[in-house]
Amino acid sequence: MQQILEMLKLQQELNDATNGEGWEKGVTQNGKIIDWKRCIYMESAELIDSFAWKHWKAIKKEPDWENIKIETIDIWHFALSLLLQEYKLQDRGTIEDLAKHIVDQEGYKAFASLDYRPEADHYEIIQMVEHMMYDVLKPEGFDLDALIRDFFVMALHCGVNLQTLYTLYIGKNILNSFRQDHGYKEGSYIKTWNGKEDNVVMQDIMAKHPHYGASELYEGLKAVYTTL
Repeated sequence: MQQILEMLKLQQELNDATNGEGWEKGVTQNGKIIDWKRCIYMESAELIDSFAWKHWKAIKKEPDWENIKIETIDIWHFALSLLLQEYKLQDRGTIEDLAKHIVDQEGYKAFASLDYRPEADHYEIIQMVEHMMYDVLKPEGFDLDALIRDFFVMALHCGVNLQTLYTLYIGKNILNSFRQDHGYKEGSYIKTWNGKEDNVVMQDIMAKHPHYGASELYEGLKAVYTTL
């Protein structure tokens, strides 16, 4: 449960810093409306596009698995935010209670396993993503538990288990903080670094320095960004 709890705490801190405390009410400190559900289905659409699903374009192109993993992490950021918001608004308990709620869900044991290797074709995985999207869009209301369970299933088929999720989440969380510190909200941030998207640069740094902590990764990003 410790990894889930750490990710929840980091997401809370990032949301507090980016949106202002009290963001759970659905409005940022700048008066912008927050819609985590929309964030989830927009990122889900980007994940689906990484499968080259179009029958009329680039029909032999292979899925972009590395980007699929990143999109999965982005969905998790927004799913955590939605879960934190729901727990707060419904007064369901502490952040520790939420962490326990997540790990108690069906499918978590397989998701946390290093040995579980699911198999499905590309169209089946796309349907899994769409099924997860429906969990936040269904007319009868948002299904928190279904979102958690379906995310675990979808993520595994996208090559993301708990350990991969945790590692990439920490990296993306630091990158998101870096973006906010360097003009992301104002629109002045440069997202492409020497021909590579910052997500890719972040992964390159983590691959070369697997023992980097949060502050070291931040400084590594800064060292590259100042050369642009």
